[in-house]
Amino acid sequence: MRKNIFLLVKVKLPGLLLFLLSTSYSGTAQLTISPGALFFAGKQALALQNSNFINNGNFNADSGTVSFTGNFPSSVSGDQAIQFFDLQVAKTNNAAILLQRNVGVKRNILFSSGLLNLNGFNTDLGATGSLVNENENSRVIGSNGGQVQLSASLNAPLNANPGNLGAIFTSNENLGPVIIARGHQALAVSGLGNNSILRYYDIFPANNVNLSATLKFTYFDAELNGFDEALLTLFKTEDGANWSNQGFTSRNAAENSVAKAGINSFSRWTLSNGANSPLAVLFISFNAKCEGGGVILTWQTAQEQNSNHFNVERSTDGTDWSTIGNVRAAGNSVVEKTYSFMDNNPPRNAQYRIAEYDVDGKRQYSTILRSSCDGNENFNVWPNPVHDKFFVNVTAAAESQANIRVYDSKGALVKIEKVNVLRGSNVFTLDVAPLSSGTYLLSVTWNQGQTKKTVLVVKH
Repeated sequence: MRKNIFLLVKVKLPGLLLFLLSTSYSGTAQLTISPGALFFAGKQALALQNSNFINNGNFNADSGTVSFTGNFPSSVSGDQAIQFFDLQVAKTNNAAILLQRNVGVKRNILFSSGLLNLNGFNTDLGATGSLVNENENSRVIGSNGGQVQLSASLNAPLNANPGNLGAIFTSNENLGPVIIARGHQALAVSGLGNNSILRYYDIFPANNVNLSATLKFTYFDAELNGFDEALLTLFKTEDGANWSNQGFTSRNAAENSVAKAGINSFSRWTLSNGANSPLAVLFISFNAKCEGGGVILTWQTAQEQNSNHFNVERSTDGTDWSTIGNVRAAGNSVVEKTYSFMDNNPPRNAQYRIAEYDVDGKRQYSTILRSSCDGNENFNVWPNPVHDKFFVNVTAAAESQANIRVYDSKGALVKIEKVNVLRGSNVFTLDVAPLSSGTYLLSVTWNQGQTKKTVLVVKH
């Protein structure tokens, strides 16, 4: 049974403000800031016990702390921007805070227990935010994409760890303003036949030549993704597609770090297995389509080596996954293979991934798709900032054509692409390598008028 509770709150501010907060309970409660309402947090701590946070109005965090507690997942969503001052992750039972929109944090994300699941969205720490007490049992995750990002000024840094993101810099040179973004997806290290650990960094300094810098890349054991710490080396890509093994200067498994000295420029970096073992399967597409109340999942492989089977996995929160079926793999193939699976009883807003198992028991994962077969449209973009290529995820209730447009800061149209959108989840890759570094407006229109816009930062 769903219970609704309405609270009329009076806030003492210049020009008396009244607003209506509505909370509802259906296993998990929710705090909703209604359209036109103002929530002024002041200096007090707001504890949300097993509650969702929905901002459809105006949330003013002031200098207060919003703490998510309890032993069930909570979500953060809403139509309007959310900027926390301090955000505390205090979930027990390995529960997570699940982002359903981008958020900002002005000062600290405080980790006590539980997880912060980016779920394909970004957390912006600005120039003042920081991660506090992140650890193996309470940390940021994001297998579905999304990044924690910040900006910092690094002039002749000495063991600088901006925002406690875990990328530690030393250089005699001034890097100037630097954008640093940390993600938690396993990346396909193409050309080298490896996946990566569940952490990577996008690093874009204003001065990015002849740095002779040292990067210490840290990680958690839970992010190793099956790799042997004794074999980890640093990998770098300039274009998001072609990777080069940068080796390492030092490795310390006890403190979970790999360091490299003599770096002249930064871009995207991750850790992978320097032994260069080949991938058993190369995924080239993964799609979800709604049909007859169910979801048809279709995936393609370009090549397979000693593959045994695929497990179809499903989740409702991006953290806990269950196997709902399996499909026999080709074994060995050098031609494209297409596979499909029907989920006849999909839950609302289900997420899917494909786990491929080799004959020797090793496994690798596809990307993750969100399905929306209840008439809702969804949209997100990653990575952002982007170096050369970025991805657009559109989830639609019906087939249509999408127009993807990029405008420069003066409003001039600099790029347009037209793509076909299927019912369900669709992922498109766009190349902005020809564009100059700067800020752009990305506009995507589909479903005969549904439009989403976001700021896109291009940083070469």
